[in-house]
Amino acid sequence: MDQRKVNVLAREYCDDIKRKNKPIILSHYMLPGLQQGQEKMSKSDPLSSIFMEDDEAEVNLKIKKAYCPPDIVEGNPCLEYVKYLILPWFKKFVIERSAENGGDKSFENFEELVAYYESGKLHPADLKPALAKALNKILEPVREHFKNDNDAKDLLKRVKAYRVTR
Repeated sequence: MDQRKVNVLAREYCDDIKRKNKPIILSHYMLPGLQQGQEKMSKSDPLSSIFMEDDEAEVNLKIKKAYCPPDIVEGNPCLEYVKYLILPWFKKFVIERSAENGGDKSFENFEELVAYYESGKLHPADLKPALAKALNKILEPVREHFKNDNDAKDLLKRVKAYRVTR
């Protein structure tokens, strides 16, 4: 919704210049920021978002520092990432734990994960590494592309040189 004004302006501009084909706005669910109380990700706060160009260590650090209160689902960005990214991508979410910590656990739907998390059987210290691992697996082909394609490598270098402004 924060982009609504510019989208409406673009459509109105098309009316003014008598352009027949107008831009179409496709909106989707917006993931929250990774820090407590952030309704959406923010480019100005690098710890609040996972970026396509983040390396494995950056993703691991961001998820490790992410807000993820034990037993609480509401407002928990780590669980939102699982719901809207990991489960649709992989069709399951796998937690790897030692036997003394309950052993490995796999979830094929969000409701099952929520019930398990709210019960206290799944701790953030187990959820976060599994989330980071899944995100890194999704991002690996992107990293390979930017590493192996010279045009993409140059583009990434230019993008990283831009400064974030508010």
